[in-house]
Amino acid sequence: MGDDSQVTVLRHPLVQHKLTLLRRDRTATAAFRQITRELSLLLAYEVTRDLPLEMIEIDTPLEPMDAPALAGKKLCFVSILRAGNGILDGMLDLVPSARVGHIGLYRDPQTLVPVEYYLKLPDDIADRLVIVVDPMLATGHSAAAALTRLRQAGVSQLRFVCLLAAPEGVAVLQAEHPGVPVFTAAIDRGLDEHGYIRPGLGDAGDRLYGTK
Repeated sequence: MGDDSQVTVLRHPLVQHKLTLLRRDRTATAAFRQITRELSLLLAYEVTRDLPLEMIEIDTPLEPMDAPALAGKKLCFVSILRAGNGILDGMLDLVPSARVGHIGLYRDPQTLVPVEYYLKLPDDIADRLVIVVDPMLATGHSAAAALTRLRQAGVSQLRFVCLLAAPEGVAVLQAEHPGVPVFTAAIDRGLDEHGYIRPGLGDAGDRLYGTK
């Protein structure tokens, strides 16, 4: 499965509990959306753990002091449409000043090859740490295609965040983009013949938005 040191599985009890709620087939759309947002915030906490800090001068109600603040340009979240937006919302709750980009990709049902239909990125994205979000890392082809497009845009600092991953998807991502850290709540058994993660949680986009 490649370099396991580049894969972080969040085993925090709250992360695992909320993931179980998402997996349940009886979890309704509204609840699925809310829990995804909560889980995304926890994932964002982990993926931003090592952001650089600098000391700045501030005034408290009692006296001046030097206090830590994020250094340099703020990071950028890039959502792989459409399901990535379900994770994006929770992450923006934690980092509201972050820039946001979108990459529209859909998976051809026959070839499983990703097809790009939309791309909108901040002008200065090459100067930022970019965190790519998509609920499912299944075959890995869409994630790899998104990272390739970001490399072409000049991005050098990349991380990938998902709710669930399959070993096949992790292997593809690491083969095509070695060194890009992956953060996920679980690595499941594998893919079925249709490219769905098993046991998984179904189609994340359909469950987020109530579509089929």
